[in-house]
Amino acid sequence: MRWLMLYARSRQVPASLAAVVIGAVAVWALARDEGTGPGDPRLPVLILATGAMAFSIGLGGQDLALDRTAAIRWMPRRATHVLLAGAVVAATLLTLQTMGASTATTAFVVRDSAGLMGLVALGAALSGGQYAWTPPFAWLSFSFFAPPPTSAPMEVATWMLLPPGTATGTWTALTLTVVGTAAYAVAGPRR
Repeated sequence: MRWLMLYARSRQVPASLAAVVIGAVAVWALARDEGTGPGDPRLPVLILATGAMAFSIGLGGQDLALDRTAAIRWMPRRATHVLLAGAVVAATLLTLQTMGASTATTAFVVRDSAGLMGLVALGAALSGGQYAWTPPFAWLSFSFFAPPPTSAPMEVATWMLLPPGTATGTWTALTLTVVGTAAYAVAGPRR
């Protein structure tokens, strides 16, 4: 159990967890009087993206050379780290919704949380842990300002805001989750 605590501290999990909770509560508190209806997905997506970006810093270790030469198998640990971070982000929003009006379904939260963490993991594999937050931030920014989706490419581009039963949104999130988690688990964070 001691190695788990050391791993969590080296990956800044306590600080990331605090940032996830503080960010979710702050966004919820600032936007709860906005008058957004229960069908508006922007607030839950913003909370999920904030949480995924908070966990992104922990995807790179303190010393990448040490990570690459360690005598332990990193692939399962990296994949577990990404999947557990996604579960924590989803659980944070679902817990927050119990204190007020429900703004998103569980399927929506799970889909977007998994897709965003896959996107963060892909960002870590391509750019390193310190820049892993940029792909979800850029994609979220585009999704917020994009016109309503009228074609399949636009549905892929705005997958975060699509209703939970939409096949394009589900497949895009699943693809990002699998590709991002696999790339990060195999290659690790870029130097």
